[in-house]
Formats: sequence, structure tokens, C-alpha cells
Amino acid sequence: MEYRDYYRTLGVPRTASQGEIKKAFRKLARVHHPDVKPGDAAAEQRFKDLNEANAVLGDPEKRKQYDALGPDWESYSRAARDGGRASAGATGGNAGFGGGGNVRYEFRTGGDSGNLGDFSDFFRMVFGNTDPDAGLRRGGARVAGTAPRGLDDILSGMSFDGDPAPGARFRPGGRSAAPPRPPVAEAVAELDLEEAFHGTSRIVEIGGKRLEVTIPPGVDAGSRIRLTGKGPNGGDLVVVCRVRPHRTFTRRGADLELELPLSLEEALLGAEVPVQTLKGRVMLTVPPGTQQGRTFRLTGQGMPRFQGTGRGDLYVRTRVVLPTALSDEATKAARRLFELVDKPDPR
Repeated sequence: MEYRDYYRTLGVPRTASQGEIKKAFRKLARVHHPDVKPGDAAAEQRFKDLNEANAVLGDPEKRKQYDALGPDWESYSRAARDGGRASAGATGGNAGFGGGGNVRYEFRTGGDSGNLGDFSDFFRMVFGNTDPDAGLRRGGARVAGTAPRGLDDILSGMSFDGDPAPGARFRPGGRSAAPPRPPVAEAVAELDLEEAFHGTSRIVEIGGKRLEVTIPPGVDAGSRIRLTGKGPNGGDLVVVCRVRPHRTFTRRGADLELELPLSLEEALLGAEVPVQTLKGRVMLTVPPGTQQGRTFRLTGQGMPRFQGTGRGDLYVRTRVVLPTALSDEATKAARRLFELVDKPDPR
């Protein structure tokens, strides 16, 4: 039996930590897994070698025993195959399971040189991926054991990123594939801008069941609220929001826009005029000489931010409403006014 340097197989030094060994195995297993290279016999053998090395070095106790045997593993296995009784004396820190002193190893075999005795059973358990009870002798008779496990059996018990979920299978790339989850269900919630501003609730029907859903403040058209495990068969439920247009406000994300009509007197002489917001009414100071289309920004009077903190702003755009159907006296007064004021050319 050829001695195999498992450290060289995984490309790590003998001083490598368990984490480094695990990382090296993951990296190489992704490259040489038979599912990645179907029909490549060399890749399949390479993967078996990697799995064998990881089975030993990845287990601290097995690694300790392997380190104790060292390169003498080849001579021990050859002596066992030759049959009869062999012994080997060893000294120094690399000999025996205890790691020191004079240690004597004995190998016993029956007539079948292909089936080693009790001591070789240990090597098959550690290095051959077989059941530890396979081939053990009981009263001179051999007890039927478990045959060496195939790749599927080995991989079904593997997990490179934690224990696999029940029913999970290994897949190329080094991760275990979780069982498929139920599909995500969707429901639609329509609401007014005021409801989107303050937050509200809706009753949605999904899978024959009625569910009350809390709509947080600040949702916009297309906002999605995910409820884990509330869908059919334990799947997730996603509630998609639709916000109806408002007769007064125009929404731009978290900001709102509003048109404010002004009389000629208010625009010309200035005034304090009420402005309706979604939180209530506020007073806006309009300075004298306010032009048509001037925009005022009211900080914090917009929508709550659905994902984030604070509120948007309210932009108030003026629209000057001119008087119509002037009487003769009013017309004369207007002409007199325009003669008195400086009139810049608007064009």
C-alpha cells in the first residue's frame, strides 16, 4: 500500500490549522469534483484522494494518529500484507501513538492477505472511508461489515458551510443545496396619499385566508412589504403597494409639490396666506412683489421616508390670479397705478 502524504495532497504544511485544512479542501474539491468534470477519471481519482486526506486531517483525533505514524505507514502496511507476524520497534517523538518511548507494534493476519487483522482494521477505518466495524473478527469468524462508501454516500454527510438541512445535497461550488422553499405569494394593497403618509392597515386574502397587513408610513407606489412565512404552505408573502393620485399634491419620492393661488394684491403687496399640508395647515409669508411661478420650500412638510429617517419637503409654487371684468373706475385706477410704478420690460 503506497504511503500517501495527506498534507501534500491538500497542499498545506504540517503546521496548518484545522481552518486552513478545511479551506484548502474546499478550494480543491470545487475544482476536481466529478460533477464539475463529468467523465474525467483523473479528476474523480483526485477527488477521492482529496476526500481521503480531508477525512483524516480534518478530524483532530485521526490527524494526531496519522502524525504519530508518519512515513513509516508504508513499511507497516507492507509487513501486514506479507502475512505472519511482524514487529517494528520505534523510538523518538514521531513513533507510536503515544509520540515517544520504545513502542512495539504487532500485525496479525489470517490466511487472506487481502484482509488485514485487527490492527489493519484501524487503518481501513481511518484511511479507507469504511465502517469501523467492517471486517472485525469475532471468535475466528469475520463479521460482515459495510463496504467502502461511494462518493454519493460520502458527500451526503458532508457540509462545507455548516450542517446541511434535512434532505440537502452537495452541489459543485462547495455548498449544500437546501430543499426548495414554497414560492413567494403576492398581494396588492391600494391606499390614498393620506394613508401612505400616516400609515394604515389592509386586509388581504391569500390562499383562502384573510390576513391583516400593517402598512408603515411613507410607502410609495411599488413599495414591497415582505411577510416571512405568511404565505401559502409556509412561504413568504409580499404585499405590493399602490398609491392613488391626489387631487392637490404631486409626489416626487419623499417630496411633495403644491400649487398656491395668490390674488394680485397678495402678490403685489405681500401677505400671510394659509397652506394646507398633510399634517395640517401652516401659514406662509408671501413677500411683496412675488412673481407668478415662484416656489417656496417648506422643510420637513413632505412624506415620511419609507426606508430611512426624517421627512421630505413640500414645494409650494405660486399662481397669481388676476382680476377680470374691471369697471370703468377700476380701469382708471389701474392705469393710474401703472403710471406711478416702475414697470420693467418682461420681454
